[in-house]
This record gives sequence, structure tokens and C-alpha cells, in this order.
Amino acid sequence: MAGERVRLEVKEREEVGTRVSKRLRRQGLIPGVLYGRSEPHSISIPERELRRALTSEGGLNAILDVVLEGQKTTHPSILKEYQQDPVKGRVTHVDFQEVRLDQPIHATVPVHLVGVEDSPGIREGGVLSQISRDVNVEALPMEIPEHLDLDVSGMQMNDTLRLSDLHAPEGVKLLDDPEETVLATVSMPALEVEPEPVEGELAEGEVAEGEEGEAAEGAEGESARGDTAGEPGTTEG
Repeated sequence: MAGERVRLEVKEREEVGTRVSKRLRRQGLIPGVLYGRSEPHSISIPERELRRALTSEGGLNAILDVVLEGQKTTHPSILKEYQQDPVKGRVTHVDFQEVRLDQPIHATVPVHLVGVEDSPGIREGGVLSQISRDVNVEALPMEIPEHLDLDVSGMQMNDTLRLSDLHAPEGVKLLDDPEETVLATVSMPALEVEPEPVEGELAEGEVAEGEEGEAAEGAEGESARGDTAGEPGTTEG
């Protein structure tokens, strides 16, 4: 479960804007916003501490006990949204949402496939495809699972598993359509088809009709010329 709580100390910032954010990143700080129950706070977080918090056991659904520098009040929060550098992949901005631990929230949870080695369809050479990698759930903040396991050990060739086949823990409600949401399939492997020669093209080693006869005649002509050239000439007296 994502019930682990991670303390995260942040600093409130008065200046905002692109130029300020760039300066913070150069200093090893990540700009962000804490959306509280009353008003939002512009904050900055040491990159190392943010990475530690988001790679904890609870992952991206961990409960973060956000504490503003110089204050004692703890703000239980979740990661609402984050932005990444498209090239380096580093987090460049985060939004935290303060939550009440006694009220359900919505979250996106990854789906992990288990029992792949035991699937009869896969053993027969079938191809396993995971169609949906995440599902939407509703639960109390401390009950949001880190991930959900989908058992594929019984999948036969051409089988399909849907959200209705996924078992969620007690207290966790699946929000997506149970029949329309396809999670995994096992299908026959694609057959490699040899491309057919285009009309007018010849397969390797083939000779076009008509050319074969010409080639044979040419060979006979050369042979005949060779024979004639080899015979001694005669001169009428």
C-alpha cells in the first residue's frame, strides 16, 4: 500500500516567474505549488529531497507531510502533477495537493502483470500485450495502492483480460469501465509473409520470356562462328 508518509520540508518563495524558476534549478531547487485547503503557496524543494520522497515505497502516490520552513504545521499532501525536462528527464516543477486523510481521493495506479511464465498461451508462442498500464481508483489517501497486480497465469491463446478481471483491495474502488477497459491480450504471433514480385520484375536467376530464346540463339551463333573460324580455309584453284 502507499500508506507510507514521507516528511518533506519546503521553502515558501515570494518571487515567481520563468526567470526565477531557472535560477532556482541552477541552485538545485525545484519550484512548485502547494494547493492548500485555503490558499496556494509557491514553494521550492531541494531536488535531492524531492527525489527521495517520490522514490519511496509509496511511489508517486505516497502521502507527503509537507512542512513550510519556519512553521510547525504539517500539510498531508499528494503529488497532483509534475513536469519533466524532455531531454534530461529531470523533474522541473511540481504541484502538491493538500488532502484530508479521512476523505477519499482519486488517483492513477499502475497495473503490474504477474504469472507471465505460467500462461499456457504464452508457452505456446503467443504474444502478450498490455493494453492499459494504469487505472483510475478512488480510496482514502492512506489506502491508495502503490500498484495493482493482474494475474495472467491462466491466459490461453487469443484470451483477453478486462478491468472486470482485476481484483482491487478492500476499500479501493475502480473507476474505469469494467468491460470497455482492456488490460491485456494474448494473440498469435504475426506471420512473416514473403513479398510477391511486382509484375515486370524477375526473381533472381529467372530470364524473361523471349530473352531465353535470343540468348540460346546467340550462344549457338557464337558456337558456329567459333567452329567456322577453327576450320582451315580452301581456295579454288
